[in-house]
Amino acid sequence: MKAVITADIINSREVSPEIWLNTLKSTLLNIGEEYSVWEVFRGDSIQMIIEPQKALEVAVLLKSAIKQIPNIDIRIGIGIGEVTYQSEKVTTSNGPAFVNAGEAFDGLKKSTLFIKTPWGDFDKTINIMLNLATLTMDYWKPAMAEIVYEQLQNPESKQIEIAQALNKKQSNVSYSLKKAGYEEIQDCLQFYKQQIGGLC
Repeated sequence: MKAVITADIINSREVSPEIWLNTLKSTLLNIGEEYSVWEVFRGDSIQMIIEPQKALEVAVLLKSAIKQIPNIDIRIGIGIGEVTYQSEKVTTSNGPAFVNAGEAFDGLKKSTLFIKTPWGDFDKTINIMLNLATLTMDYWKPAMAEIVYEQLQNPESKQIEIAQALNKKQSNVSYSLKKAGYEEIQDCLQFYKQQIGGLC
């Protein structure tokens, strides 16, 4: 079983590609190798293949990376399933995981994050949670997204360390994480990991 992420940038033409593409690619390079793990195609679309338990955390990380730039956002569909053909390029690989990712992406209407797996009951539960989570995530301010991104990248770091790394006050970090719903999102990520761990 693998997870496939299919995503695109909302309002990508509103902002110079150099601004958001550098941020996106530096985040993706921390996750894995270009082409075999992820690929940017058609200018503003992304496809990625990763372990199922990491998929939702990576999606939230991508969201926090892109939301640091004003006026743009990201839509993400996650599909879980078998990969029956894996080539050197992720965009030419195939299998049920890719089909599910495509259907999850096509199923994005009002929400910006959707998951499709072989387990319908799980999908129903997790997508209700994600609909609620995106009510907060879709409205992250750039400074808030920057703090969430740093904390996600350094989960063991204390708030004072995050503050020092970003040259901010600890009170600003604490306020932003609370306003961003960081603890609640962590609860959602933990639930997802536990459930997928049992299913896969």
